[in-house]
Amino acid sequence: MATAVSMILDLTKCPICLEVFDNPKSLTCLHAFCLQCLKDYFKDNYPGDDVLCPLCRKEFNIPADGLDGLQHHFIVQQLVDAQKASSEEANEVPCEVCLHESGEDLDKIATATTYCVDCDQKLCEQCSRPHRRMKGGTHQLRSLGAELEPELIKLRRSYCDKHTDKQIELYCYDCNENFCLMCSDVKHRQHETAEITEAAKTCSQQINFDAQQVWSLIHNVQEKAQEKEIERIEFLTLVDKVKSEIKVTGNKIKETVDNQVTVQLDQVDMIMSEHAERAAKVEESYELALVQMESFRTYSRELLDKGKPSDITVSASELHKRALELLHDDVTTVQYCPAHLTFTPADVTQVKRLNLIGVVTLALKKQPGTCTIILPNT
Repeated sequence: MATAVSMILDLTKCPICLEVFDNPKSLTCLHAFCLQCLKDYFKDNYPGDDVLCPLCRKEFNIPADGLDGLQHHFIVQQLVDAQKASSEEANEVPCEVCLHESGEDLDKIATATTYCVDCDQKLCEQCSRPHRRMKGGTHQLRSLGAELEPELIKLRRSYCDKHTDKQIELYCYDCNENFCLMCSDVKHRQHETAEITEAAKTCSQQINFDAQQVWSLIHNVQEKAQEKEIERIEFLTLVDKVKSEIKVTGNKIKETVDNQVTVQLDQVDMIMSEHAERAAKVEESYELALVQMESFRTYSRELLDKGKPSDITVSASELHKRALELLHDDVTTVQYCPAHLTFTPADVTQVKRLNLIGVVTLALKKQPGTCTIILPNT
């Protein structure tokens, strides 16, 4: 299934414009797209409409406040930000503190050499010194560029959506959301909660389990797809054999049967076309299912490898729901039953009969028994 594998996407590029994401938005299927690309794609739709994901065709509802109301894809945004930051030359990055304090005096701006994980700032050597002896404890300082490492991305602080100056410390299992201590007394007093790091461990276990289940299903679908491909090739081989028999029989009675030979060949070609189309539809459904499952697995691994605990917890519920959808939607139930095609040559000694060539019979493989269809001559 090389086609399905080749469709695994670069997580930093929009599948529509094929450019680096600009304001990535997340759909319910977890696929991400630029906000403007979605607006152009769904320009003829309105809030409340049920539309299909441009990539996997899973249905979702446009929010009441329009496509702007879709959830921002924070994981993708972090990957984009990290990619952009990695392309900068370290000796050209200004110290953020100097830049803020200097006003318009550009000569006073020093080059950043250090990154503070706690403050998420790029600092010069002088400005980094206070961070080494803070009252609350020494901040985590790294050489410039180290903030792009996956383990340090996980260390970056996340802040409450409601209280933007407060760090998130807890996760609510009832609401499936992260929150700060101030939110705890207001909204989540009677809810089941846990520290963000502990909740992330629990959610990670569920994500790992779901990913393993989907991976097993991928193997099953791949095996079924290979079996169907072998059956399709065998059927086409059988078609070629029948066509050869028809031609041999037609040549025996020369010019008087040329018209019937043509009719029979056209009939076989029509059968082949119909069954090839059916087989292609089954193969397409398998490939589409594989794309959805491979995308889920790739996203899950990226989340677990590069996501912060808050990213894991905020995505865990939707990931679990999506995994259950994939596991319950057994694509292998879509079957293609190849037909058994044979040719029965006519008795060439009875040249005066109208049926000079013979009869093509189409036997459909069904369980139990075999259904045989006699295709009449026309």
